[in-house]
Amino acid sequence: MGVEYLDSHFVLFLVGFIMTRVNKKMKNRCMTAIAVLLVLGFGIDVLRLAYFQIFNADEYRVLAESGQLSDTEIPADRGVIYDSNMEVLAESASAWLVYVNPSKIENKEQRVLISKGLAKILDDEDLKWKDIYNKIGNKDYGYVKIKGKIEYEPKTKIQEFINENDLYAIVCIDPDTKRYYPYGNFASTVIGMTNVDSDGRVGIELKYNDTLTGVPGRIITARDGHSDLMSTNYETKFDAEQGTSLVLSLDKTIQHYLEKGLSQAVKDNDATSAYGIVMDVNTGAVLAMATMPDYDLNNPSVITDKAVLKKLKKIKDKEEYARAYNEQVYMMWRNKVVSDTYEPGSVFKIFTAAAGLEEGIVTPDSTYNCVGAIQVADNRIHCHKREGHGVQTLTQGLVNSCNPFFITIGQKLGTEKFYKYFEAFGFTDTTKVDLPAEANPVGGVTYHKKEDMGISQLSSSAFGQTFQVSAIQMITAVSAVANGGKLMEPYVVAKQIDHEGNTVYEKTPTVKRQVVSESTANAVLEMMEKVVDGGTGRNAYIPGYRVAGKTGTSEKLTVDGEYIASFVGCAPADDPQIAVLIIIDEPQVYNHGGGAIAAPVAGVVIEQTLKYMNVEPVYSDEELSKLNATAPDVNGMSVAAAKDTLSKHNFNARVVGNGDKVISQYPAKDQSVPLDGVVILYTETGNLSTTSTVPDLTGLSISEANKRAVNSGYNIKVSGATLGSEVVSYRQSVEKGTKAELGSTITVYFKTTSGVQDD
Repeated sequence: MGVEYLDSHFVLFLVGFIMTRVNKKMKNRCMTAIAVLLVLGFGIDVLRLAYFQIFNADEYRVLAESGQLSDTEIPADRGVIYDSNMEVLAESASAWLVYVNPSKIENKEQRVLISKGLAKILDDEDLKWKDIYNKIGNKDYGYVKIKGKIEYEPKTKIQEFINENDLYAIVCIDPDTKRYYPYGNFASTVIGMTNVDSDGRVGIELKYNDTLTGVPGRIITARDGHSDLMSTNYETKFDAEQGTSLVLSLDKTIQHYLEKGLSQAVKDNDATSAYGIVMDVNTGAVLAMATMPDYDLNNPSVITDKAVLKKLKKIKDKEEYARAYNEQVYMMWRNKVVSDTYEPGSVFKIFTAAAGLEEGIVTPDSTYNCVGAIQVADNRIHCHKREGHGVQTLTQGLVNSCNPFFITIGQKLGTEKFYKYFEAFGFTDTTKVDLPAEANPVGGVTYHKKEDMGISQLSSSAFGQTFQVSAIQMITAVSAVANGGKLMEPYVVAKQIDHEGNTVYEKTPTVKRQVVSESTANAVLEMMEKVVDGGTGRNAYIPGYRVAGKTGTSEKLTVDGEYIASFVGCAPADDPQIAVLIIIDEPQVYNHGGGAIAAPVAGVVIEQTLKYMNVEPVYSDEELSKLNATAPDVNGMSVAAAKDTLSKHNFNARVVGNGDKVISQYPAKDQSVPLDGVVILYTETGNLSTTSTVPDLTGLSISEANKRAVNSGYNIKVSGATLGSEVVSYRQSVEKGTKAELGSTITVYFKTTSGVQDD
């Protein structure tokens, strides 16, 4: 429409109204546009009046709010959150807002009808019909919001309700947006969620709330002297602007591997929780981060943890129950990787070794005679091996996780030098990761202040006891050892993009400082590799991949009789790409050491991640001897000849049917079959059963598990520890008792409890 047709009072009211609502950035633009508009439409006299309107905006705001202008907000879409491969993790989905115009309600009966009808459709415990009735009781109101973020089904029912009862212009529905998380529980403690007002509440949603929040639009319409809306000629619309989107460093696939491993760890060890992180050691990018149990981002107040629900059910008082329930919800939302601190235990020996090497106090070949204990002031501190390790090198001391050895290194360093590296590795400060609620280290609380560090505090700290760190601090420090000594600043948001896909910000990896020399870092890395090859970390061993790592087990300072089990590893050891930290909180199993229960989880996550990243395995001769082979072609052969051929290739045969010749086989020719595995020979056509019941393959040696699987018509893939003769299977990929295709492969996970103890 042309400017010349605008009512001058409407324009003047509109000017004042707009100027109260724009931000500083937009104010100059608005002033310019309004000046042009006014000059063109009304001339200098009207422009002068507009001047007073602008600088007396409050007055006109009152006029607008008193009913001379109707202001309807158009919700803006919140920015999208993507993973590193542009998979949508959070987005604004279509929803609707229902509101009522009380000024148009004809009588009490209609008011009751509207109230009861909407209450029934919305079915909200917090919104009874009397609540709605009271809300819409003032006829001076022209707009009353009943509920926003309504889904499609109730929106449709409300529209039918309007049509059936002729409630047009009384009950209204407008577009709205609702935050939607396509994968529910996925990365919940990292992503976080929004509240009912679409403001970030926790996680990335909170940290980047201002960035993600869009600019709402407006529909401003003039009212006549009877408070009725005037025609669309007196309406101005300002479109909503979507918020900036975020591209995370998280990789959905790696995140899945980590979450699956942590979830299984909680289950296997009857643990309170488990949490972990996968980091790119060269950039500080967080590739995966998770806390288990987690929660559904689309239903964030629903507790699903059966153990927690069982405890809550014991509370009979309603108020106490509500309070306890809310506390558990907040705990459920907590990102333990960032917000909690824990006792690192023997994992910290990595940094004591690095400090000792850097200062020239020890070399990898320096020796120490462990007799099983060491006297420190008035306390006698024992090694986990009470009889002692005897004479051992520093490398062997790390492999064996010998406490007295590292106490002596700490004492040789002295308080000044020990604290220097404790600080340099980042344990006295936050990491500055771009997530909310990062735990803040406090001297004298989470760690010993330098001035308070006597011989006892120094000695206990040297092997990872009597202080606490956060998981994000720990993996950042370990990454510095893996990357040649550089302490990186960790991050989760890699990029920000606008609604047109243009990059408005991209994270540049930040080196905080060089902590130790590259030679020292490499020396420690070599020692850590031997921890996995034959020490306490052997349960993280992966055929074809060189893994460096360290185990940790510590008694909690805050809870008597409870432990923290952990393992940190980096791989490939000769050119580290990733670091993985696994922490299991309060495991309720007899062997609760990090080497026994955390290392196997880390090993699986590392293996899956490296294969996903296309890091090619390099096998030793011993490993090659245990690898799979390809099935020979025995189709058309007699059963006897087929069996003989398979036997020569170190395969077993299982015949299905009563025929004399093989008409098909599974696995087919050239397909992979584990050595000593089984090939199914089909000798008949027709309705032959091709499935069988999966046996229990746990609690067995590798050979025993393979034999049992083959006898049942299945192959196994060995995962986890394969070193030594005392490895035992503890889990299988297909549960016992279920039906599976004959000849198919079941992954069986192995670990050892021998020689993996640490303190």
